[in-house]
Amino acid sequence: MPRFALVLAYDGSAYNGWQSQPHGNGVQDHVQLALSKVADHPVQVTCAGRTDTGVHATAQVIHFDTEAPRKPGAWTRGLNSHLPSGIAAQQVREVAPDFHARFDARRRRYHYLILRAPMRQPLLHQRAAWVFQPVDVPALTQASRCLLGVHDFSSFRSSECQAKTPVRDMQGIMVREQGALLSIEFIANGFLHHMIRNIVGALIQVGVGKQPVDWMASLLRARDRRLGAPTFAPEGLYFTGVAYAPDDPLNELTWPAAALPGH
Repeated sequence: MPRFALVLAYDGSAYNGWQSQPHGNGVQDHVQLALSKVADHPVQVTCAGRTDTGVHATAQVIHFDTEAPRKPGAWTRGLNSHLPSGIAAQQVREVAPDFHARFDARRRRYHYLILRAPMRQPLLHQRAAWVFQPVDVPALTQASRCLLGVHDFSSFRSSECQAKTPVRDMQGIMVREQGALLSIEFIANGFLHHMIRNIVGALIQVGVGKQPVDWMASLLRARDRRLGAPTFAPEGLYFTGVAYAPDDPLNELTWPAAALPGH
């Protein structure tokens, strides 16, 4: 049966995360229902990376199998006619029968958008996290450097995480400013449950002066989640890309330039 890769964008505000839910309000539920209508048979999908309630995506990748004869453009148009307004298919491409959106991924990319302002901004509600205190961006940036490379990230791992190992390869962290918005980009081979939200919570503690810069390194070494900061809000977190093998043409679709402020 032919296999297709689909790039999705969604506003996570109205959904209970990516994963299918008993009440049917996971992003996965809506996508599978729409695909099944277009294909005229039940369709199951697999994603590159699950997202929590309130987390958005600009380039989530899924794969699905179908024998329905549809051209790529017909898939996207058909899907979008059945999907709710907060979810949209971006592009579809036929892939090898053994392609796997999750297991074939070499790296994943997330962005956190944070509004630094004395008062909250309604137009950024559920689009950016909010910090009302001044943030020392150079200190935050310096503190993040210890996270680069291969580490045991147990100090930033949710107690509900089901990953077999807490070891991950953090390949890039980039901090950018645009006016009152602060963007933190994370690139790694994979992420643990709540890993980014827990890292950002700790970085903000450094940025607002509640912890020294070297606290991040000691927290990383401790491998103890109980010593970390509270899990940060999900609203400013975006899943923005998945990269596969270097010669995989799918990367043109799945690793786009991030269409976010500061980029």
